[in-house]
Amino acid sequence: MSINQLNNQVETLNTSNNTESLIFECETGNYHTFCPISCVAWLYQKIEDSFFLVIGTKTCGYFLQNALGVMIFAEPRYAMAELEESDISAQLNDYKELKRLCLQIKQDRNPSVIVWIGTCTTEIIKMDLEGMAPRLETEIGIPIVVARANGLDYAFTQGEDTVLAAMAQRCPEKIFDSSSFNETKREKVDKINSSKSAAFISSYASYEVSKASSEAAYKEQLLNPLDLEAAKNNKQLVLFGSLPSTVTSQLTMELKNQGIIVSGWLPSQRYNDLPFLGENVYVCGVNPFLSRTATTLMRRRKCKLIGAPFPIGPDGTRAWVEKICSIFGIVPKGLEEREAKIWQGLEDYLQLIRGKSVFFMGDNLLEISLARFLTRCGMIVYEIGIPYMDKRFQAAELALLEKTCKDMKVPMPRIVEKPDNYYQIQRIKELKPDLAITGMAHANPLEARGISTKWSVEFTFAQIHGFANARDILELVTRPLRRNQSLESLGWIKLVQA
Repeated sequence: MSINQLNNQVETLNTSNNTESLIFECETGNYHTFCPISCVAWLYQKIEDSFFLVIGTKTCGYFLQNALGVMIFAEPRYAMAELEESDISAQLNDYKELKRLCLQIKQDRNPSVIVWIGTCTTEIIKMDLEGMAPRLETEIGIPIVVARANGLDYAFTQGEDTVLAAMAQRCPEKIFDSSSFNETKREKVDKINSSKSAAFISSYASYEVSKASSEAAYKEQLLNPLDLEAAKNNKQLVLFGSLPSTVTSQLTMELKNQGIIVSGWLPSQRYNDLPFLGENVYVCGVNPFLSRTATTLMRRRKCKLIGAPFPIGPDGTRAWVEKICSIFGIVPKGLEEREAKIWQGLEDYLQLIRGKSVFFMGDNLLEISLARFLTRCGMIVYEIGIPYMDKRFQAAELALLEKTCKDMKVPMPRIVEKPDNYYQIQRIKELKPDLAITGMAHANPLEARGISTKWSVEFTFAQIHGFANARDILELVTRPLRRNQSLESLGWIKLVQA
């Protein structure tokens, strides 16, 4: 890309009117992202009775141990099935080795489910994990879910997407008789887990008896799949996406305040508590990188997808709640006042970033939602790099981004899928944004050239969803800007000579 082309882009950004549409481009760059097997970091904590077995090489093990910060002697609920040269050259029997490891996991930890995480190596040597898993789970009596979270096909956060898509096929089927408000059929996909299913149904039946004696207490069970109000509407809502328990409680309460009961979350905290799915179940995502899960829920489980912006920032959360309310025929109340109050509480941060520019290099697939929120905060977004984007799944988010740019009277950002980092660095050098949100590999080189940076991975692990957590997003975004102000007050204009 020539300097003249870059100058034209800068001129376009500075002079464009707000009637244009979003600009989409696609380059041929590699996935310059964190490895998708890092999804183990938050999923093994979210699903409390699970065990994650990563099938890969020593490199995968080194990455997990260093990136997750959990040493082997801490006995976390994940482990490595390390592939040696003899495995790769097919001198050993893969089934026997995996059976030995899974029996050891069952003896030591006795989880409710074992999740096999495939890596780049298992893809290259064509290990038939899906073929071995059903036979092995029948022998050991524990469900085995196979998720291919390899870095060849998937970007950073898409590792969670592959796990949830595989787990969605294990959710029990939901067939509901609205006239009697009773469960008429419960079919577990996990045939080998029949004993646990029977125990669960038995305990559930006893709960139905206690419910009849205390209907008021029953209504307070937010995650109960047989909620009375939802039954009357013959519509049930399941939310999918892994979030901390405090955030799921906040979002569940936001919907409850509008009269909508959440029937369940995917993933649930316990494997046996996976939500019921079926034709009368509406599903809605909370993260923009879950397109594969959404497709599985629609095509395999016959659920109805609610296409809504994602609950990131006050504007996104309000739009998310309003969209769900519209599907359930409910007029939302108090959302406008709630959003205005949140924005008022963010004013101290907004004063720091109004009029400043930001450049997203692309890493965690949260870029569209974050760009929309920062645009609403008064920033100018030059470019949104994103490793992969499903325009159908993010259609509502893209529409809200375009509307936000027009409302704020700022230029539409360029959205570049699979960006080439070499060209991105050239554009950053020419545009000179106030902040670049980037992967860890490029942060220090950009800082050395006078560009303030923020690690995109921090937004993945931070609590950024819902009304209450909007302040945490701005805390991350403004940290490098506040640092620069502090250094300037000390007379340190440049840390490194460019």
